[in-house]
Amino acid sequence: MNILAVDYGTKNIGLAWAQIGLGVVLPYGVVRDKNLAELVKLIKKENIDKVVVGLPLGLEGKENENTKKIKKFVSELKDLVSIPIEFEDERFSSQAADRMGGGGASRDEKSAMVILQSYLERNK
Repeated sequence: MNILAVDYGTKNIGLAWAQIGLGVVLPYGVVRDKNLAELVKLIKKENIDKVVVGLPLGLEGKENENTKKIKKFVSELKDLVSIPIEFEDERFSSQAADRMGGGGASRDEKSAMVILQSYLERNK
């Protein structure tokens, strides 16, 4: 099963990928300018079986304005693809991404990697 994680940022969409059974989460690029058509094309081309989207909750676990934006984005994405889309709490994912250090991945990709790793660990 191919799982794509999405970190829906203020400008771009960071992506990370994992194949169940391989045990590794990899950076998978960035969709510039939050281009939904480009994301859908990638999902279909790469035979993605599930999408995990980071859900930004407040410190108390409550929804906020960003949460509403993400839910709207996911609603639009669900109209364009027929695969499961799940949410994963992304609180502190950017800070965790910043602690990952160098490498060739962008901050957006690293945040998506943190989201996907959290999802995979929670669903073992």
